[in-house]
Amino acid sequence: MDWKDLPIDHCPRGDEVETLQFALDRVRQQFAWKTGGLTAEQLRQTHPPSTLTLAGLIKHMAFVEDGFTGRAAKQPLGPPWDTRSWVENDRWGWESAVTDDPDELYALWYAAAARSRATWQQLSADGGLDALVEDPDPAWTSNRRRIAIDLLEEYLKHTGHADLLREAVDGVTGNDPD
Repeated sequence: MDWKDLPIDHCPRGDEVETLQFALDRVRQQFAWKTGGLTAEQLRQTHPPSTLTLAGLIKHMAFVEDGFTGRAAKQPLGPPWDTRSWVENDRWGWESAVTDDPDELYALWYAAAARSRATWQQLSADGGLDALVEDPDPAWTSNRRRIAIDLLEEYLKHTGHADLLREAVDGVTGNDPD
């Protein structure tokens, strides 16, 4: 797969749910473009003093998709995340990605993005974005809207990182692949 295979429904006059879904789809497409089509060596390249890699970003965003969406849906994490805590998964994703096969890494993220997109469409129709998501710590109880915004925020932040890393890897620049 590549960025062109990701679904996106343009909605110049969408309601809140449609507009939020569009924003997530668009930033997923940008992220896929900025991280796609690279070799294992390119995905693993660091730019000291930072240890950030495009491979790490891809795996981290797969975890973020599954984690945030699972929380909103009140579903436990599935493989490969289900054997570690949230914090352990976060560290593991960044660190282990540099040894992952690029095809497996891309497949992990594309599958997570597809699951997340389908789940958010279902959640939006089933109780909407106002539905509360309880947490054992009341300070972390929120609604689905907040979790969706947090997911969007993670994408925006890390797509910016990917933009800088990709330019350093092979000179690709710009905001849009078209």
